[in-house]
Amino acid sequence: MVKEILEEIKKSCFSVLPIYLLVMFLLLIRVISLTGLEILSFSLATIFVIIGISLFNYGAEHAMTPIGKRVGKGLTKQGKIWLLLLVVFLFGFVITVAEPDLSVLALQTESVFPKTILIVAIGVSVGFFLLLAILKILKKINLIRLLSVLYMIGFAMMALLAYQGKENMIALCFDSGGVTTGPMTVPFLMALGAGVASVLAQKSEKDASFGFIAFSSIGPVIAMLIMSLFAKSELTYELANYELDSNFFLSYLKYLWEKTLSVGLSIALLLICFLIVDLLFLKIDQKKLLKLLGGLAFAYVGLVIFLAAVDAVYMGVGFKIGTELATSNVAVIIIIAFVIGALTVLAEPAIKILITQVEEMTNGLIKRRSMLIALAIGVGCAISLALIRIVFKFSILYIVIPGYILCFILAFFIPKIYTAIAFDAGGVASGPLTSSFILPIALGLCASLNSVNDILSYGFGIVSLVALSPLISIELLGVISNVINRRKIRHEIKKVLREDDKVLISFGE
Repeated sequence: MVKEILEEIKKSCFSVLPIYLLVMFLLLIRVISLTGLEILSFSLATIFVIIGISLFNYGAEHAMTPIGKRVGKGLTKQGKIWLLLLVVFLFGFVITVAEPDLSVLALQTESVFPKTILIVAIGVSVGFFLLLAILKILKKINLIRLLSVLYMIGFAMMALLAYQGKENMIALCFDSGGVTTGPMTVPFLMALGAGVASVLAQKSEKDASFGFIAFSSIGPVIAMLIMSLFAKSELTYELANYELDSNFFLSYLKYLWEKTLSVGLSIALLLICFLIVDLLFLKIDQKKLLKLLGGLAFAYVGLVIFLAAVDAVYMGVGFKIGTELATSNVAVIIIIAFVIGALTVLAEPAIKILITQVEEMTNGLIKRRSMLIALAIGVGCAISLALIRIVFKFSILYIVIPGYILCFILAFFIPKIYTAIAFDAGGVASGPLTSSFILPIALGLCASLNSVNDILSYGFGIVSLVALSPLISIELLGVISNVINRRKIRHEIKKVLREDDKVLISFGE
């Protein structure tokens, strides 16, 4: 156990330290400025972020993923579809309501929608859309066709919002889809999908287990669009307080206590649901059950340590970076945004879980390194586009609509597995560091360049662009893979034709 945790710490250092070093480099070249206390706070917070991610990854690997697989596989084997659908809906609702990223978004948008109503509405939407994911496997419905219909419905509602004069709500609606798939949701739902597909789908249908994250992303977008259609006409936004506390330890202890309670409630809800399902249907061996509970405890402690550090310091540092970037020229903003985006996605806790499961489920067809590079480039471009949008003040629709159209066009030219992974990767990339570090950068830049009321229109939307970018980058990876494979086949055919005089072909005895 100790050896495994030390290995996770080593991996986390490689993921998180580049972000820290980048901020220090920006300080050195005077692009941004931080006080001595702020630098010390950021340094200490980075240590806690590394420890938290390490413990969470260890716990997720030994608890969240196995629990999801057991629930999915065990309930499907019961042969009662109504039972499977009911339990999946409840798990989807509980784990979404418990998602820390959603709470972060709800706190930052409380002046627009009441926190409780927003969280419950999004939780119900995720539970409902997970039922569609189950039905997709049962009825063998094409993922792209189903998602294209759902996105067309979303675009139609966006047109209605624009007609009502509420276009400034669209970016916020898309952000809601990105934050629901965070560290709590991703490992569980991916494993749940794998468990269900292992019973219902054929071995040749490698893409069947993917799509759960994609449905968990589009569901909240549609729910938020519906809420926005019936919201009041005059929508205002109040900027939260992002000032860093001068005493890091007091601030960290305050957030540590808050996260201990909030994450504890989240884990407790998930645990109660799992224990009920286990008692009634799964009946897991006591020794294995204790091992799962131990892993869940590691995930809990790790997530608390990680989120407390991010909320105590990273949000404030991110906002200050955004305000400082406002004085830079556009070229500098684009370059820094790209590098920050590329490095941040590597540090997201759920990314490791995604690429590991993808490599396992595709039997090494899609390599971890290829996925990481594609995700880093995609998210880097997304952050750059988001900040350019703030500087030049244009609608997010000019990016989102062409982006999704391109995704659906590319889907016709690549194997289905790449498309399924791409849509799941979009949800995974927009994790807690995106909502707690990248989003404040955008809000800081927008608050400095524009009025506070412009934040709804231009400050938000960055999470949705982060969620969109992996779709395109992973699908392009599929296109490149297709081209390489075809070249290999043509090369082999030419090789055989050149040596046909040396090849003896026997037709029978």
